[in-house]
Amino acid sequence: MEAETQAPEVPRVKLGSQGLEVWRLGLGCFQLTRLINAPLSDEEGIAFIKQAFDRGITFFDTADRYGQHKNEILIGKALKELPREKVQVASKFGIVKLEGGVLMTNGKCVRACCEASLDRLGVEHKDLCYQHRVDLTVRIEDTMRGAEEVSGGGEGEVHRAVGGEPRHDQACACCASHPITALQMRWWSFWTRDIKDETVPLCRVPNLMQMMPLTGRDLGIGIVAFSPLVISPYRFSEDNLENTILHVQGANLAAKHGCNPAQPALAWLLHQGNDVFPIPGTRKFSFS
Repeated sequence: MEAETQAPEVPRVKLGSQGLEVWRLGLGCFQLTRLINAPLSDEEGIAFIKQAFDRGITFFDTADRYGQHKNEILIGKALKELPREKVQVASKFGIVKLEGGVLMTNGKCVRACCEASLDRLGVEHKDLCYQHRVDLTVRIEDTMRGAEEVSGGGEGEVHRAVGGEPRHDQACACCASHPITALQMRWWSFWTRDIKDETVPLCRVPNLMQMMPLTGRDLGIGIVAFSPLVISPYRFSEDNLENTILHVQGANLAAKHGCNPAQPALAWLLHQGNDVFPIPGTRKFSFS
């Protein structure tokens, strides 16, 4: 089906050093099928994704566990109405189930998870393949080796990446033997800087022999910042007064310039470097 929707021409930059190019601002799709809020119907979800595309967004992030597979299915339906060659799709694998309030992970199920994702998305390849959460019972190098095998022997059919919130040492261990396109992390935003001391420096100069111990910028890895507009309730406490003040300052800055608080927050994050890619998970486009 020939898509009628045409995205505006927006500059794209390399996400990581493995060749993938995206627009700097993406869309986290979790909210589209989230149970806390009423999930969108297929018609509403497809229209929403097409609206995002119309505004220049081409990088869409999903996961096999979002909406118990429904999120990938929804993205797949939307892709049928968009020019696939202009869209970059990222999806995550590795969370098996939620048991007793604890996420159960499986770092050995790479091939089965990725093949099932491709089927739900209705595509021949994912542009970015993340490990959603690290399985501590499996060496991360082995999990990434499985992702490489799924990618067709490293021919670029699936760009490998460690997603979720890997520890600094886990990312380093993986990078030592497998190329990584991106790390997807939460704590990098206008209000939270938790990853700036270890993970952010880790991601830059791709020369392992000269950069030990490794720190993300050392390795030419993109930083995909999810939930860049969300602050957890615990951030507003006496122990976190600094972040509370930043929130107030951000709101005041937005009021001063006649915009909503999301705009300066995203502008700040984009200003941190061309290797930072925010993927706000919003149902509204008032931030654009």
